[in-house]
This record gives sequence, structure tokens and C-alpha cells, in this order.
Amino acid sequence: MTDDGPISGRHDAWRRRDILLAGSACALAGTARAQSVAEGGYRFSPVPQQAIPLVAGYWNPILAWVAARSGVKLQLKISRTSAETTKYVLDQDVEFVFTNHLFSPEREALGWKVFGRRLTPAVHGQLIVPADSAVTDLAQLEGREVVFPGQEAFVAYKVPLAHLLSRKINVKSVFGGNMDGAFAQLYSGKAAACGCNSQLAEAYARRENRKYRALWTSEPFHDLALMAASKVPEREVKAVAAAFAEMHKDPKGLETLTQVSQLVGLTHEAHFLASDGREYDAYRRFYQTAPAALR
Repeated sequence: MTDDGPISGRHDAWRRRDILLAGSACALAGTARAQSVAEGGYRFSPVPQQAIPLVAGYWNPILAWVAARSGVKLQLKISRTSAETTKYVLDQDVEFVFTNHLFSPEREALGWKVFGRRLTPAVHGQLIVPADSAVTDLAQLEGREVVFPGQEAFVAYKVPLAHLLSRKINVKSVFGGNMDGAFAQLYSGKAAACGCNSQLAEAYARRENRKYRALWTSEPFHDLALMAASKVPEREVKAVAAAFAEMHKDPKGLETLTQVSQLVGLTHEAHFLASDGREYDAYRRFYQTAPAALR
């Protein structure tokens, strides 16, 4: 999927929408809560970092364990793209998310709170090429197609593109829908380079037996955050947060985590921790200096 239009107008529209929704969130909270309960549970939407079958295979067993332990029913709501996950948030169609799309000032005003994160090494935004590519320097990307998962991808799109813009390197951005889709375009030769999340690049390379070179690597960022909407009662957020944090301490929970982590290329150590959100200050700093089109 190719995006040939200016990005600044779309991002301005997103910001205006974020601000309007922040003001109406309280008025809609009761209706959204009633709808969630009527449908039999809260909706949990993770950013789709892999193809949809892998996303479902990873999260469904985790949510089943967390729901059983916490007593809070969670329904997986998968989007096709990272932008759709953010739209679920802005439309108040979900109550829990696993994302890093909500740390801009406008979106923090929506009231979503971090309650946990996944224990994985810090991730980096990268610009990569296949190992046998003739491209050895970022300047060689001038005027060429660079594939990204989507415009809402913080580590894999906003961070690499901000660096290219700072270097005055103009590229044609194309989008794969998710990280696996972007990698597929890169290795098929449809794009000269790929903006990516370092953790997902390593996992994809292991899973698909691919090799690549990084042309550029950003500062470190923590993995995505587990977040809850302000409309979810505090006692239920605490119950869900405790279940996530305790999962690796329970034999059955650890077995589940180990199995699903292997499915997506993570190590067996990738369990969940409690968080108050302070670990995500690097995201907030990014928005203080980012180009206006990426805020």
C-alpha cells in the first residue's frame, strides 16, 4: 500500500480528533462501559506486530489465563493495522490495549494509564536492508521507496522517519500494514530499505531464516505498554495488572508464556511486569522535538 499524499494534513486531523475525544470521554464513559459488559467482557487490542494468525496465537492463551486468574473477562480484538488499533482507542471501542501510540501530549489527555509492560530488551528504531543489498549508507535512499509497517508505528515509522528528515533525506514511504508485511516487501525487493523495530527484526530473521544489515539504529525505547482506559473501574484494572505480573510465577502461566513466545520469536524470559508508565519518558521526549508532521 503506497501513500503519495502529504502526511502533515492527516496528522493535524488526528490531533484535532484526539483533543475533541478527550473532552467527550467522560460523557461517553457510562455508555461504553454498559456496552462492554453487555457484550460479555472488556475488549483488549494489541498493536498487530506480526501477521494476524500469529497475533491471535500469542494473545488468546495469555488473555485466557489472565481472565481466569483475575476474574475479569477479556476479549481479543485484533486489527489489521496499527492505525486501526489506534482508531479503536479514539473511537472508544476497546478498554485495554498493548501499544506505544498514546504518549503524545494530545493522546495522554485521553486518560489511558500504563499498568504493565513486557520484560524484553530495549527496542530500537532501525533502518535495515537485506544482507546482500548494495545500499550501504542512508544517503543512498534518497528518492527511493522505504517500507514501514504503518503511520502509527512509533518505533518502526516515526523514529526512523524523523531521523531521515533530520538528515534531509527524502524517501517515498510505503506501508506493509504490519511489521511482517513490511519485511515481506523488503525481502521481495519492492523497497530499498525498511523502517523497523529491532526486536521484531531479530524475531522475523530467526523465524524466517533471513539476514539483514542495519544502516541506522536509534536510542533505546521500552517495549509496548499494557494500558487501561480511564472508564475501567480501578479494582478491575488492579486485578488484571496483578494477573499479568504473576503469570510467569505460576507453572501453568509460565508454560503458556513459553509456548506463545516461541511462536512469535521471543525468548522464554518475555513475561510481564507492573509499571506506572515512567519507563516511557523517552517516548514523551521524542514528541518534544519531533517534526510537526509526526507528532
